[in-house]
Amino acid sequence: MKMASLSSHKQTYKMIIILGLMSAGLLSAAYAFEHIGGLVPCKLCIWQRVPHFLIIAVALMGLASLRAGLVLFLIAALALTNAGISFYHVGVEQALWQGPASCSGTLDNNLSSSALLDQLLATPVIRCDEIAWSFLGISMAGWNMLFSLAQASLADMRLHRA
Repeated sequence: MKMASLSSHKQTYKMIIILGLMSAGLLSAAYAFEHIGGLVPCKLCIWQRVPHFLIIAVALMGLASLRAGLVLFLIAALALTNAGISFYHVGVEQALWQGPASCSGTLDNNLSSSALLDQLLATPVIRCDEIAWSFLGISMAGWNMLFSLAQASLADMRLHRA
């Protein structure tokens, strides 16, 4: 009986590692598209990165000390949050609803008006409603939504077995 419990415990920690690596992989891909591929992220793309960073942090804390059930619950909740943000972004891309009015880069507010105008003119506007890249007809936001739903499902399945 103890052996089965130990095996289940190991499987749970393996799943936590897999879930953390999923987020690390998705973030790595996003940064590769940005820094190697030259695709500057929009505001909603940046928002989608936050839950992945938090999932990695929760997974690392879970491996160090937190209860596995709590870790799996938090990862599932964060992945569902990310799926929701991604769903919103896909809706904006498909013109189903309006996106944020401020889908552009940040500006330095401490500049003179002429320097601010120069910076505005040099700053590319990254629109949330334009699809910068897609594969099989699915945008990056759509793929992120699908992976986040899979991540939440995996965490939930393992949570109910733990």
